[in-house]
Amino acid sequence: MKKTIIIFLGMVSTLGFAQKKELKKAEKLFASGDTAGANAMLNDNASLFEAADEKTTASYQFLQAKIAQATQDFQTAMDMYTALKDDSRLKAGVAEQLQKLQNELVNAAIEDNEKEDYMASATKLFMAYQINPENGKDYLYYAASNSVNGQFYDKALEYYFLLKEIKYTGVTTKYLVTEVATNEELEVTEVEFNIYKKSKDYINPREEVSESKYPEIVKNIALIYAQQGKNEEAIAAVQEARNESPDDLNLILTEADLYIKLGEKEKFKELIGIAIEQDPNNANLYFNLGVVNNELGEKEAARSFYEKAIALDPKFESAYLNLVSLILEGESAIVEEMNSLGTTRADNVRYEILKKSRESLYTECIPILRGLIEKVGNQEAIKTLMNIYGTLGDTEGYKEMKALQE
Repeated sequence: MKKTIIIFLGMVSTLGFAQKKELKKAEKLFASGDTAGANAMLNDNASLFEAADEKTTASYQFLQAKIAQATQDFQTAMDMYTALKDDSRLKAGVAEQLQKLQNELVNAAIEDNEKEDYMASATKLFMAYQINPENGKDYLYYAASNSVNGQFYDKALEYYFLLKEIKYTGVTTKYLVTEVATNEELEVTEVEFNIYKKSKDYINPREEVSESKYPEIVKNIALIYAQQGKNEEAIAAVQEARNESPDDLNLILTEADLYIKLGEKEKFKELIGIAIEQDPNNANLYFNLGVVNNELGEKEAARSFYEKAIALDPKFESAYLNLVSLILEGESAIVEEMNSLGTTRADNVRYEILKKSRESLYTECIPILRGLIEKVGNQEAIKTLMNIYGTLGDTEGYKEMKALQE
C-alpha cells in the first residue's frame, strides 16, 4: 500500500512539472511576440492542464486572457480577467492588464467611430466602462451617444438609464492662468494651478466649470421615446427630472423643446415664458417665442419678441431676417389684389393705394436690414435690400448694395 502511494505521488509530481514546463514555454513565446505560437502550445496541451492545481490553472487562464487581448478578442479577455481579479497571486498583474485593456478598448472604439461603425464603438466603450465603473463614466456617456448616432435606440436607452441611475453629470473643471511673459492664457493641471497662482510669472488664475450633461441625458431619453412614438413616456421622463430640479433652466428648455417637437406650441410658449423669468436677458429665448407666436398667427407678439431679441443681441442675424420676413408677409396679399385689378378709374386709384402700401412695407424693412448689414455684413440682408431698392427705384441704394455684394 505504501509503495502504491509513493508511485501515485510521483505521477502527480511529474504531471505538475510537465504542466509548468509547457506553461513556461508558452509564456516565453508570448513574451517574444509569438502570440500564435503561444496559443498553439496551450491548445496542443489543453488536456494536460485539465487536471492542473488551482495555482497552475489560474496562471494558464491568465495567459489565455492575455492572448485573447492581443488578438482583440476583448470580451473573452475581459471575462477571464474578471474571473481572476480576486486571485491574490495574480491581482496586481490582472489589474495592470485590465488597465491596458481599457485603453485598447477606447482606442479601438475611436477607430470604429471614425469608420462610422457606431454599434461596435458603443459596445467597446461600454466594456471600457464595465472594467472600472468609477473612472469610466465618461465611456458610458459616449457609448450612449454612439448608439444614438447609429440609431440603436433601445441600446441607447439602456445606457442613458444607467447614466441617469448613477446621476452622471460629466462636469469638468478647467484650470487656466495667463503667462505674464507672453500674455497667453494656458490650461494647466490642478496641481500646477495651485502653484502658478502664487507665482509672479502668472496672472488671472481662473477656474472654468463645464455645464452638467444630466439635462442632455434626460432630454435624449425623452427624445428617443418621442422618436419611438412613446409620447407619454417622453413627457414623463422630462417631468420626472424637473420634479427633482424644478428651477433648472436646461431642463425647462428640454421640456419646451420636446413640446415643440410634439407640435404643442402653446405648452412651448408657457415653458419659454418660465425660462425667460429665470434668464430675462437671453435673446435666443425671445427669438424662439417670436418663431412660435408667428406660427400661431400672433404676428404682433412675434414682432415684439424679434425686436426684443435684437435689442438684447444686436448681432442676432436670424432675428433681423425673421422680423423682415414677418413684415413682408403682408406683401403677397397686396400683390395678389394688385394683379386682380382691371383698368377702370376706380381700379387705377385702388392700384396706387396698394402700391403705396407695398412700398411702405419695403421702407419699413430698410432700417432693419441696414442695421444688420452694419453689424455683421450679412449677404442675405444685402441681397434683400438690393431688391427692395430696385423695386422702389432707389438707384443710389441699389448701387450701394450691389457694390457690397460684389
